[in-house]
Amino acid sequence: MDKSGHRPVVGIIGNRGLINDRYPIHEGGQMNSCAVANVAGCLPLLIPADPTMVSVAELMQVCDGFLLTGGRPNIHPSEYGHAETEKHGAFDRARDAITLPLVRACVAAGQPFFGICRGFQEVNVAMGGTLHPEIRELPGRMNHRMPPEGTLEEAFALRHKVVLTPGGRFATLFGAEEVVTNTLHGQGICQPGARIVIEGRAEDGTPEAIYVADATGFTLAVQWHPEWNAQNDPVSRPLFRAFGEAVRSFAAARR
Repeated sequence: MDKSGHRPVVGIIGNRGLINDRYPIHEGGQMNSCAVANVAGCLPLLIPADPTMVSVAELMQVCDGFLLTGGRPNIHPSEYGHAETEKHGAFDRARDAITLPLVRACVAAGQPFFGICRGFQEVNVAMGGTLHPEIRELPGRMNHRMPPEGTLEEAFALRHKVVLTPGGRFATLFGAEEVVTNTLHGQGICQPGARIVIEGRAEDGTPEAIYVADATGFTLAVQWHPEWNAQNDPVSRPLFRAFGEAVRSFAAARR
């Protein structure tokens, strides 16, 4: 909150959905909004990620930072030069058209963003990287997908370690070189994009924590879901607090 009592605005990238399988909506998880409001200390604003409704330039004027959320649809493989297959799953081309140029514009402007799951993958693709369509089929990899049955607590339970680069940004933020996280994704980084620094990997080698080298703004992204239990989890809380601090600093500097 600034001196006038206003919280900086974090644009939360929304996904397309349906109510009762027929009524189209723009949707966003309540966990994302709660983490932005209660841990980052910012005003959450759900964004319809559709270039027929909003532009990257407009979003960057209205919002001080961005949360690139997870989502069921995947990035279309044509965005990283691969052919579409059944393994690539469902797509959201409208979201692709907003988030990928938004990441690049934010990197250039020093405007903060925080990538989660699909958002993590968007950061990599926006910077020229590629993705595996189904990492559980790779030799030696575990199944990182959400369990098909059970409660939300069981789905978001901590499931594997992430080993961090000693002295890196994430290890410094957490005060540890190894953390334990949840995992709810099917795709993952194949080739890292230009300037993408991988600072965390799961026990099976899957990239889990990245940032954009030489960017002046906050560009951290994680493959897991820190929005779950963000106020209490010792890994999630420092991520959202650091993001909130970066957003406040950016907002203050430009106002």
